[in-house]
Amino acid sequence: MTQNEALTILKTGANVFLTGEPGAGKTHTINAYVKYLRAQGIEPAITASTGIAATHIGGMTIHSWSGIGIRDKLDQYELDKIASNEYVAKRIGKTRVLIIDEISMLSPATLTIIEAVCREVKQTNEPFGGMQIVLVGDFFQLPPIVKNSFTNTDDINQDSFFEEEEVGIFAYQSQAWKKLSPIICYLTEQHRQDDDMYLSILSAIRANSVNIDHINKINERQVKLGDTHDNITRLFSHNIDVDRINNNELIKINSDQSTHVMQSSGKEKLVSVLIKGCLSPEKLLLKRGAVVMFTKNNIKDGYVNGTLGEVVDFDSNTRYPIVRTNNGKTIRVEPTDWVVEDNGKIKAQITQIPLRLAWAITVHKSQGMSLDAAVMDLSQVFEYGQGYVALSRVRRLSGLHLLGINEQALKVHPQIIEQDSIFHRDSSNAELAFNQMAKGDVLKMQKHFILACGGVWKETKNLKVSPQESDSKDKSSFEKLREKHPKAYMRWGEEEQRELIDLFNKGKTQSEIGKILGRKTGGIRARLVKLGLIEE
Repeated sequence: MTQNEALTILKTGANVFLTGEPGAGKTHTINAYVKYLRAQGIEPAITASTGIAATHIGGMTIHSWSGIGIRDKLDQYELDKIASNEYVAKRIGKTRVLIIDEISMLSPATLTIIEAVCREVKQTNEPFGGMQIVLVGDFFQLPPIVKNSFTNTDDINQDSFFEEEEVGIFAYQSQAWKKLSPIICYLTEQHRQDDDMYLSILSAIRANSVNIDHINKINERQVKLGDTHDNITRLFSHNIDVDRINNNELIKINSDQSTHVMQSSGKEKLVSVLIKGCLSPEKLLLKRGAVVMFTKNNIKDGYVNGTLGEVVDFDSNTRYPIVRTNNGKTIRVEPTDWVVEDNGKIKAQITQIPLRLAWAITVHKSQGMSLDAAVMDLSQVFEYGQGYVALSRVRRLSGLHLLGINEQALKVHPQIIEQDSIFHRDSSNAELAFNQMAKGDVLKMQKHFILACGGVWKETKNLKVSPQESDSKDKSSFEKLREKHPKAYMRWGEEEQRELIDLFNKGKTQSEIGKILGRKTGGIRARLVKLGLIEE
């Protein structure tokens, strides 16, 4: 599926899981959707499973947004307490679109808790309280740390508001995901790697089909530490290695040191989250000759998150660093802001020079980056997906410099390999279904969603119905469908949902209910499944 096809589906208000290989354009697509929503007067809630990911997208962690904090289970008392929190209730209550990035690092239990909190605040049985939910991520990357809270029956609180079935590892195994039943949008474009051989190696890792040719190609990239260029970033699996190398390299430089201290404002807890997720340190120490990496995107000034370079001087007045990037561009680097926004208002903000020492970084902090070259030590990889994340940061095979690699580095989680084929299949089915719909029908769905969210409909150029379609005397398939089922594709209201439950409890058949409510039988069945009144 292309980015544009995924964007078209997102605009209809459908719940979506947006996935794809690293470099497929997931973040770009989400940014485009956020821009579209804001243009229509709708402010989405932008969240992520980790502080680092939240910082990348200019949002807050889903734990902070939902008010659950570090909890991995709740009883009814705790649920009521969270839902009655004025700030949480207001935040969730006004949200119409919720985006959760890096969903792969969210446990099933946590997703279920978040879903329950949203329902409680919204006072509805609809999944996540009826909001559009956009889940973003790639399950081949680092998995969540899952506590055994739901696998040991002795530890389960019997007053828990949810059933004790959260025994999986991944978010898609949760009851919340199953109730949501998102449309799968699997992006297949590639905007990072431009080397066919390297792409084939990465694809083989995802498919668990690495062969001797792939291994030989990887082994050809093994080097000794002294044989690499000093300005190439090194990736390690442990923080202790990264800190040691960066500190040692900075000490080696015999020149004056410039210190840049982070500034902050706003709520203390939110500031703390921003600091933790920001790749630039609170106290940035720089010298002429220091290898650095940009930690934020700024296309206007000529750098993106992951751009590498060297400090060549400091501004004589401001002491801001002047960096020459590896592609020869010279940039005077000014402080920039990282913010937490809520409904367009800034709740917390930190300001720092968007740089960090980059002789070395951890694999974990490299997620989301695109590097021209990197030196990697994957000899101590211990987690599924860790090696894949590191290898996929680099754009081409020639930019890969390996100090070592173990067998675990080429492994991805076996459960994900099987699930990935299901995601591919479901995405293809969704792509086919939407491509078969008339553009006018899709446009009407998009318009209805915006108006239902309280937005102001502004038809975008690329979605205009062609004159041939709009002037046609023949009614569209959508109009014909609405003649027979007046509420087809419309969102369910509270009153209508109560009527559905009442009719079902009175023993009416799905076909009879459909005629009474003006909806398709399939829509009635889907709603009954979501309400837990019948099984799939």
